[in-house]
Amino acid sequence: MRALLFGSISSVADTSEIQREAFNGAFAEHGLDWRWDRDDYRSRLDKAGGQERIAEEARRRGEDVDAAAVHATKSRRFQEELRRRGVAPRDGVLDTLRTAKSNGWKIGFVTTTSIDNVTAVLDALPVDPGDFDVIVTSDQVDEPKPDPAAYRFALDALGVDAGDAVAVEDNPDGVRAAAAAGVTVLAFPNENTAGSDFPDAARRVDHLASDEVPELAA
Repeated sequence: MRALLFGSISSVADTSEIQREAFNGAFAEHGLDWRWDRDDYRSRLDKAGGQERIAEEARRRGEDVDAAAVHATKSRRFQEELRRRGVAPRDGVLDTLRTAKSNGWKIGFVTTTSIDNVTAVLDALPVDPGDFDVIVTSDQVDEPKPDPAAYRFALDALGVDAGDAVAVEDNPDGVRAAAAAGVTVLAFPNENTAGSDFPDAARRVDHLASDEVPELAA
């Protein structure tokens, strides 16, 4: 049995700029004189975890900040913006998902974000949550990426060996997590991670093609 594992929100829909704007809105809402422009934000994307990025920013500035509270506000604003704007699937995602599924592959969505963020994204897309045989969120695992816990959870839930799975990831820590679990990884950077390096990926692509995944798993 094979499995196709989409590894983060922006591997299915490029929400990176909505995320950045949500961070900046949360900073303002909490009275923080912080603002991340695109270069600032891109420099922080090698590491996964919005709350940790906020905590690191506070440490760098020598400020005492409730990173969890700021991150909760960021998540709320992100979800509100998704519902207001909508979002489109990334190029080739739906065709690749449906082709894999029609060929008998299991499909997973393997994140370490909240279930509310995942729900907001899937609600904004022409995707049925039932298309996914497993959805992993922060409710299922304690360790964020690059820890491989989320991938190991997904593989166990699907009953699939790591060598029979292919992950699609948009950021370096996601690629590291999948590779650490023994999963072959296709790097599919979003508009704000396009300048990143992905040394642990089997291949890097700018769009998904339905023949990419079976080729990697051959």
